[in-house]
Amino acid sequence: MKRKLISVEGLRMGHGETVLLDDVSFDVERGDVFIILGGSGCGKSTLLRHLVGLELPIAGKIRVGGREPRLEGAAPRYGVMFQSGALFGSMSVGENVAFALQEWTHLPPDAVQAIVRAKLALVGLEGAEDKLPAELSGGMKKRAAIARAMAFEPNLIFLDEPSAGLDPVSAVELDELILTLNQNLGLTVVMVTHELDSIFKVGKTCIMLDRETRSIIARGEPQRLRHECDDPRVRRFFNREMSVS
Repeated sequence: MKRKLISVEGLRMGHGETVLLDDVSFDVERGDVFIILGGSGCGKSTLLRHLVGLELPIAGKIRVGGREPRLEGAAPRYGVMFQSGALFGSMSVGENVAFALQEWTHLPPDAVQAIVRAKLALVGLEGAEDKLPAELSGGMKKRAAIARAMAFEPNLIFLDEPSAGLDPVSAVELDELILTLNQNLGLTVVMVTHELDSIFKVGKTCIMLDRETRSIIARGEPQRLRHECDDPRVRRFFNREMSVS
């Protein structure tokens, strides 16, 4: 029997008088690769920021592992990779991965370095500890950001547009990494993306947000939604069709 890792109930979120989503509810099961889809301006990345605790809802409840999400002020219970990778440019790759460990633990330096090497090896960046982010390709930066997000052995990781800006080969390699982490480590993944190749390769469950209705208009397995959903907005998204007025 699957267990809920994330529960969202009656969520209303927005900025000022602008409401992006209203009365939205969904669950994320342990071990899922959960994809958040939707057109521009529907609130995908904002929803992700609410799930990780960077923004507070106007109304409703969010529970991650049974507790309100909180990214700041304590050792993280989950990992986050933002769209740009958000690596500290003045720090080496190794220092980036070590930063949170040094901030929130009392591990000795040799233990921290052992974890850094292990996490970089996990994402295929062995020997990159001393490189600066500026020396890395786009795909390598994303991998380094995932290594940093994995520093605390989380069972959940959030990814915001991980394939954005990558060439096709790097995007495929990143998809393979996400699959490996999910299948081999049992990592639960919540990911915002609009890349169809990634959606169908790694996604197990998805929800599609709609800007006009400020709601979820579809949920389920990506392949099933593509072939069986009757909503024309969903069909247009999955088949990359233009809207006809």
